[in-house]
This record gives sequence, C-alpha cells and structure tokens, in this order.
Amino acid sequence: MSTKEIRVGDIKIGGKNPLVFIAGPCVIENEEITLKAALRLKEISEKNNIPLIFKSSYDKANRSSVKSFRGPGIEEGLKILKKIKLETGLAILSDVHTIEETGPASEVLDIIQIPAFLSRQTDLIVAAAKTGKPVNIKKGQYLAPGDVINTIEKAASTGNQNIMITERGVSFGYNNLVVDMRAFPIMQGFGYPVIYDATHSVQLPGGQGSCSGGQREFIGPLSRAAVAAGCDAVFMELHEDPESALCDGPNMLSIDSFPVLAAKLTALHQLINN
Repeated sequence: MSTKEIRVGDIKIGGKNPLVFIAGPCVIENEEITLKAALRLKEISEKNNIPLIFKSSYDKANRSSVKSFRGPGIEEGLKILKKIKLETGLAILSDVHTIEETGPASEVLDIIQIPAFLSRQTDLIVAAAKTGKPVNIKKGQYLAPGDVINTIEKAASTGNQNIMITERGVSFGYNNLVVDMRAFPIMQGFGYPVIYDATHSVQLPGGQGSCSGGQREFIGPLSRAAVAAGCDAVFMELHEDPESALCDGPNMLSIDSFPVLAAKLTALHQLINN
C-alpha cells in the first residue's frame, strides 16, 4: 500500500521509494563510541547505496531501574549529535520526552521521535509537530493499530503533515512483545509511512529484573516479515559490541552483521514493490 512521501534531506520515506534504514546505538554512551558508529554506518550506507538516518538517544527516560544508564542528557547529547551531523552528513533522529525539549532538539535533529510510552501525550506530540520537523511517533505497546489515527490527528492538527508511525510490538505480558503483521497495512491505510522497529520488537521488557532482556536471533526473521508486509523503513539499533552496551544490548544487532541483513531486506522490498 503506497503512502505519502516524507523527505528528510535527500532521503525519501514512503511512496514507492527504496527501503530506508534508521540505525545507530540505543543511547549515546560517549562521543567517541557514538561518532565511531556513525562513521561506520556512513561508510556502509555509501558502499551499499542504502538510505540511512542515524539514531541515538541523548536520554533514555524510560528505564527498568533507577540505576540504569540513561545517557549524557539533552545539552551534552545534542552537542554530540550536532558534531556527528557535521562530520558525517547523516540525517539525525533522536527522541524527546518533554515539551521543553522540543525547541532545542529541533535545532539539531532532522526527525523528532516520540517514544512509545508517550504516544498518547497530546501536548508533547503537538509541540513536536509545531517545530515543523518530521515527527516519528512510536505506537504505544498498549495501542491497537487502528488507534494511531488519533495520534496522527494530534500531530496533523498543527498543519505539519510530515508524520511517520513506528510499529514496535504490543505487550503480551510476562516480558513479551508480539508484532501483528496486519498492523502495517492497517496503519498505512491512514496515508503516512510506517516504520518497523526491528530491535525493540524483540525486547523482553524488564526481562532481566532490573533491565530488559532481548532475543536478537529473531531480528532477521521478523524484519523480513515486516518488509514483506510492506513497511516503508526499518528502525534498527546497532552497536560495535552489543554484549558490552550500556543499554538494550540483548536486543541490539552488531554493526558487522548489518550490511548483510540490510541487503536482504532491500532486495525483498524491491521485489514487493515490483
């Protein structure tokens, strides 16, 4: 199902355009690690002709434990993301958590993301959309696909039509998430691009007691299923060494394995579109 086209610099998401990837470390651990990841992804993007938007969070406000690593915070985090943007030329996506963050974030980010647990927060969605930047809203783990029309209307009420919805699974209970592949055509029926969050969909929220677990072995199969179902882009958190990552390591993919999977998904997307 064809959706409207959202432009982010030279990248086009939706319509009949090539599959886009949104990728990067879950959280900014420090400037060196994050810049190194961005440079590698830039190289992979150019070598394999993959449209890619860089993602990393400056603050992970929703963590299992008060002791969990959250990131450098908005001030230092945006400085790092701005440096990455200047040095790599990649478009940048990160998430906001409060109305007050939307202004400073919009000065650096190319896409403002609304986290899943905040996808019903009307004032936050409206404030993000009022910046004029494209807004990616993650569908809450508690929402049915048809429910996102209300979220879309909140953003669109500002006049901003650059809206994307991300599917990241529905809470099934007992630390599990389930992705219903019917969600993609249902949500695309509202006319906006739909993104598949391949790594958070295999997360086991709170599955390790004080932190989340994950089943990265299912990233590939579920990504292929989502692309076959027609998603417009794939969101994927990557790390040089997921086992040592400070956040969401169990459900992150290594950067080394990204090019092969991206090539398979791109080929599948071309087949579906043709």
